[in-house]
Amino acid sequence: MLGIREQALPDCRPLLADPDDLTLVFQPIVDLAAARVAGYEALSRFPGTATPDVWFAAADDAGLGAELEALAIGKALARVPDLPPDTFLTVNVSPHLLGSRPVQDALAVRPGLQRVVLELTEHTAVDDLDELTRQTTVLRERGALIALDDAGSGYSGLQQMAALRPQIVKLDRALVADADSDPVRMALAEMLGEFAGRIDAWLLAEGLETPGELAAFARLGVPLAQGWLLGRPAPDFAALAPEVAAVVRAQVARARLTESVASLIRPLRQVAADEEPGIPPAIVVSPLGEPQSLLLADARTGEIYTSPVSLRVHPSADITETLQRALTRAPAQRFEPVVCTDPTGAVVGLVRIEDLASAARSR
Repeated sequence: MLGIREQALPDCRPLLADPDDLTLVFQPIVDLAAARVAGYEALSRFPGTATPDVWFAAADDAGLGAELEALAIGKALARVPDLPPDTFLTVNVSPHLLGSRPVQDALAVRPGLQRVVLELTEHTAVDDLDELTRQTTVLRERGALIALDDAGSGYSGLQQMAALRPQIVKLDRALVADADSDPVRMALAEMLGEFAGRIDAWLLAEGLETPGELAAFARLGVPLAQGWLLGRPAPDFAALAPEVAAVVRAQVARARLTESVASLIRPLRQVAADEEPGIPPAIVVSPLGEPQSLLLADARTGEIYTSPVSLRVHPSADITETLQRALTRAPAQRFEPVVCTDPTGAVVGLVRIEDLASAARSR
């Protein structure tokens, strides 16, 4: 089979002259614990039989890669107002084009990037990680979340994960396919999931195509999933089909998610940074809803103090694993509550260390 660079590449200049030839479809990203759509990935579609990879390769060869990506990004951002409530939109961008003028202009169309996840899709090593980190920091300040694609596909991907600290880490499809019958792939996925958890990122299993794969990643406690089994790309923001939701709920139940931290979550009052904090416990959130610090009271003295959020987990996180992570924090924060957030980063509640320890002993 010919590689992308060996195929006859299409001429992308007429496409840029008539932007309507580039269309978008949206594939659902599913919150497994809730059996609902958490977000959508915007995917480009082009005329003819050539795949999107071929079109973007052709644009790169013609020196028009930034212009074609900017066109796709602009079309995707224009659909953000149409998103269903409590969902996000994932938009693909190549890191080596992120700082280009066309891409920056496309990202500037929206003053704020709330509900937007920028997915870095580079398949080669990034030359300047410091510059990429600076660029993503600016985008986070505008409200965007950062996702890293194809995690586990190479050492450079692990370097990027450590440097960029993305909020979403997408497992490489090679680790997802047939993982239910391959303990080595599951072990690698589990390792990446633990790494993602330590940098407060959600793991996303991409390319789920079989019930067996779904069951395997539900047992692993992976919070997010995407693939043809859950929903195919469509022109609109489709809800999760009832029969698919039933399959997800059944697999999650079999994975014994009653033993997750979801059963231990306590409500937590949220206050803005400029508000009077009131009586603890409470959490101080940024204008974008990002958890910043906990307002707590010392159990011995009753003294009220604030502490940075040192550990965040998804409600589907395993109880014993969460307790182990909590107890490996710095001594000053080791026994502070754990904050639970959903895939969008919104605070769900807190889990006390005492509850985690009690639940872990009873398992």
